[in-house]
Amino acid sequence: MKVVHVSHSDLNGGAAIAAYRIHRALRSQGVDSSMAVNNTTSGDWTVQGPKTPVAKQMAYVRPYLGSFFSKGLQTTEPGIHSTALVPSTWPQRLKATGADIINLHWVNGEMLSIANIGQLQQPVVWTLHDMWAFCGAEHYTNDHRWREGYWRHNRPGYEGGFDLNRWTWHRKRKHWRKPIQIVTPSQWLADCVSKSALMGDWSVTVIPNPIDTELWQPVDKGLARQLLHLPQDLPLLLFGAAEGSADPRKGFDLLTAALAHLRGEIDGLELVVFGQGEPKQPSALGFPVHYMGRLQDPLSLRVLYSAADAMVIPSRQDNLPNTGLEAHACGTPVIAFKVGGLPDIVDHLKTGYLAAPFDIEDLARGVQWVLAEGDRSKDLGEAARQRALSLWAPSVVSNLYCQLYNNF
Repeated sequence: MKVVHVSHSDLNGGAAIAAYRIHRALRSQGVDSSMAVNNTTSGDWTVQGPKTPVAKQMAYVRPYLGSFFSKGLQTTEPGIHSTALVPSTWPQRLKATGADIINLHWVNGEMLSIANIGQLQQPVVWTLHDMWAFCGAEHYTNDHRWREGYWRHNRPGYEGGFDLNRWTWHRKRKHWRKPIQIVTPSQWLADCVSKSALMGDWSVTVIPNPIDTELWQPVDKGLARQLLHLPQDLPLLLFGAAEGSADPRKGFDLLTAALAHLRGEIDGLELVVFGQGEPKQPSALGFPVHYMGRLQDPLSLRVLYSAADAMVIPSRQDNLPNTGLEAHACGTPVIAFKVGGLPDIVDHLKTGYLAAPFDIEDLARGVQWVLAEGDRSKDLGEAARQRALSLWAPSVVSNLYCQLYNNF
């Protein structure tokens, strides 16, 4: 079986990393898998990016062409919007590969247009890494137009100008006449697909993202802290996001509010933040903070997860964040709200703590419970490691994908 994974990038961003991990998991089990991308940084010969100077330049320019059409939308909703309007030659190029299965991933940034996706001739599996496929132009949204359809009468009050989302959704409705087999990494996203006006009658299967549990495994905590120059005998709480505290969807403000309830409750508590450097004017969080910057390589991140007593993921909305999988694989319990795909990661009171959605006092209770004196954090971490081995090891996930591919 020959499978080609189509992704805008192989390592740039959480969706790209997840797609690359799926590809490598399949190859580790003997599947003839390759990746076709617009941007590659892995140096992996099984990942094919633009080869000629002209192709590289076009891959660079295309996102800017698409963004021109987004300028008419006026919205206070954060996050990117993708039109997927600019046509490409990807349908012909993918046909020429002779692949038995085309597995789409995050193909925005004007990699494939909406019309291109409808033109693909081989059997297609589409692994969703956000909500874009069944929404308008939004990648994440709290609005429910995606349930009802995008019509003139149900436009939210926070939008004005050109109705980009309605226009984009109706183009999807026009071009995607034939249902595509959908894969979601979390049950939450699968439920969204099933409730959507666009894809409600399409087949959807939940398959978690894999993580290499041999690469991502615990490091001795004392050694990890020594390497990172972190205190040896104090409780350390870890927070990380690609955009640091700047992305409101990641909930750093909710963590800040929860920390206010923890002052004086946990002796010696210190915070460790990665994904950003120390800001010019750091927030007064009430606890010492260690800013670790942007850590890119797995070894550094593995050491960082191992150094922490717990990780907190206070997201308002998330699919199946790689940070949660990585933390559990490294034996670190996770504290999060019971939203999105976080319940797919955290087994409540067994590998961490799931707080009631956006209840900052409950989030604070979760931190306090996990970091209670004794061996609770250690026991939770050991259970977290076993959960990673049983659910997300490459052999487990690749087997689920092969079962799905064999249905075609």
